[in-house]
Amino acid sequence: MVEDFEVLARSVATGLRREGMAVDVVLDGTAAFERLAVTRYDVVVLDRDLPGVHGDEICRRLAHGRCETRVLMLTASGTIEDRVGGLSLGADDYLSKPFAFAELVARVRALGRRAGPPVPPTLAWGDITLDPARRVVFRAGRRLELSPREFAVLECLLAVPGLVVSAEELLERVWDEAADPFSSAVKHTVHRLRAKLGDPPVIETVREGGYRVGPA
Repeated sequence: MVEDFEVLARSVATGLRREGMAVDVVLDGTAAFERLAVTRYDVVVLDRDLPGVHGDEICRRLAHGRCETRVLMLTASGTIEDRVGGLSLGADDYLSKPFAFAELVARVRALGRRAGPPVPPTLAWGDITLDPARRVVFRAGRRLELSPREFAVLECLLAVPGLVVSAEELLERVWDEAADPFSSAVKHTVHRLRAKLGDPPVIETVREGGYRVGPA
């Protein structure tokens, strides 16, 4: 989230975290460039009029770099000329302020699905099904009540069935800048997720590797 109005930035970030997303916040264009240089994001929610480096320049460089990060550009002006201008810079979507938070969430989710390899609308493994759009998980027809982070960890694992996902990658994709890289947050979340999924066990621990969903 790149937005110089700190109250708005923090408010939106809090709302997106409640929707199960990992969110980092920066308040100017210079800090955004520094963060984008070291972290791959699925989506950047980018205010257009930023101090330091203008939002247009950030958008332009991301587009020319051909990275997978998707850009949702925000602006206080909603004229057709502004929307066309923003999209011509390489933005993937455009939203005028003020905006409805539910619409922002829907647009971020839609862009997030386009940021990586294509995945089916519903993820399934054995008798487990996960619907990313509706944010629901079922096992053997029974709905499971998962926390946002438990849901996000399971979604990451089901998106690459059978492949190992490291604890470091889960920490980067499910948590945010406030997470302690030396904490046992991933381990504890996986432990709770296993308990809720029940038997037979689904998530395997790969020694010195990470986690994966086991045989279906």
